[in-house]
Amino acid sequence: MIDATQQEDARLDGMLIEQWKAGDQRAATLLVERHAEALARFAAKLGVREDIDEVVQDTFVRAFGALDQFRSDSSLRTWLFTIERRLIIDRRRGEARRSGTVELNDADAVTGFDALDSLMADELSQRVTKALARLTRLQREVFLLRVQEGRSYRDIAEILDTSEGSARVHYHNAMRAVKEFLDD
Repeated sequence: MIDATQQEDARLDGMLIEQWKAGDQRAATLLVERHAEALARFAAKLGVREDIDEVVQDTFVRAFGALDQFRSDSSLRTWLFTIERRLIIDRRRGEARRSGTVELNDADAVTGFDALDSLMADELSQRVTKALARLTRLQREVFLLRVQEGRSYRDIAEILDTSEGSARVHYHNAMRAVKEFLDD
């Protein structure tokens, strides 16, 4: 169910898209300002450690080049997340081909907590990082999109190119695995 804020966001994005198509470059700047921070957070949560700004910029370049293909049946942000995720996957594949190996390490895991000064928060953060590292890539992505980005299962399914049912199952399994690890 779409709430009033989401409807207003969709209306504003639609208006800015039409203005950009009509040649108003300020509209493109406003679209970037509205969505760049969320894209940077999402890239970091997917394990991008370097060149986050470049990934975000590449996402907008690709999106603006394909704006005629944007269907308003999803939010612009959902579409941008989808583009960014595919770019990150393509970068990782390219890096793996160049290096000849595929490595996963603790640095690829992300936590949902900001660095806090207290020892307790640091310990919990380390435990959550370890718990997320045990998840499959798809479970981790679903978990992060749902918990940290607050995305609906419909949006998650679209971003990850899967079904809503699959997104729900992966989220349920990720939550169960994280809880079990934290309870140990």
